[in-house]
Amino acid sequence: MQVLAGCEKARTERTWQHAVVAIGNFDGVHLGHRELLQRTVAAARGSGAAAVLLTFDPHPTAVLAPTAAPTMINDVARRLELLHDAGIDAVVVQQFSHEFAATSAEAFVGTLLCGDLAAQRIIVGHDFSYGAKRTGSVATLAAHAALHGAIAEIVPAVRDHGVIASSTAIRTALRVGDVTTANRLLGRCYDVDGVVIHGAKRGREIGVPTANIRPTTPMLLMPGIYAVRLAVKVAGRNELNWYWLPAVASLGTNPTFVDNGGLSFEVHVLDWAGDLYDREVRVEIVARLRGEEKYAGIEPLLAQIRLDMAQARAILAAPPPV
Repeated sequence: MQVLAGCEKARTERTWQHAVVAIGNFDGVHLGHRELLQRTVAAARGSGAAAVLLTFDPHPTAVLAPTAAPTMINDVARRLELLHDAGIDAVVVQQFSHEFAATSAEAFVGTLLCGDLAAQRIIVGHDFSYGAKRTGSVATLAAHAALHGAIAEIVPAVRDHGVIASSTAIRTALRVGDVTTANRLLGRCYDVDGVVIHGAKRGREIGVPTANIRPTTPMLLMPGIYAVRLAVKVAGRNELNWYWLPAVASLGTNPTFVDNGGLSFEVHVLDWAGDLYDREVRVEIVARLRGEEKYAGIEPLLAQIRLDMAQARAILAAPPPV
């Protein structure tokens, strides 16, 4: 998959003559995004064009209204990985700035999409807007595209259990611990990348060693105990090759041991022993087990941990829901 830093770069370095272009932030690459991506890839394959995606970094709101900017579900690197898996041929990552935001709606379509990106078909979501002060919308896109010989296609909202699949809905679900809804809307398990660092080693002292993880991607999850799968990046192989292990994760402050402690993310791998220090890992959040609690001592804590482990084993061994 070709990755290009902006439309100007695409104009001189693109490898395609004609493209089907999808546009959006694609934060999370959720069910709604997947519908749009599938249509883009299918249209491109059917017409001999390239499946191209235009996305933005940083998020436009982070530039235009910084205090209202959302925490992203994925960083750019993870987003590109997911887009690659969806079959996209090229991604143009446009730096979003006040200067770019001033581009008129007509120039956005004519100069950038149909000119720089050679779009013959433009595919967007139902709530898409474009151009200075968002003067362009799905109501004007077809006319603007037609002026340059292109076709516009609007993808309607995708719903799951009555909920529109959106990045906002997924963030909301994760922040209240509703992993089931978040994962359904994502069409996959929410995941967090990180590096294993040295911690206080309390888990090892009580016979339940944990990998203390420093997240390198956004963490939206509500504190609590979760059934997870931990993946370790396999040394010397392709960066997308991971070795998966069933585990239990704790996101919290360790209230049984310390008062007013800082938030930590720790993972105990089930039925496994090994050294994960300094390894790059990915944690898939499968299910929420419970909230974090403070216990009177080590024994009641261990009793609860054993129950958590048994519950996680059962969840992780079960087939995924249909």
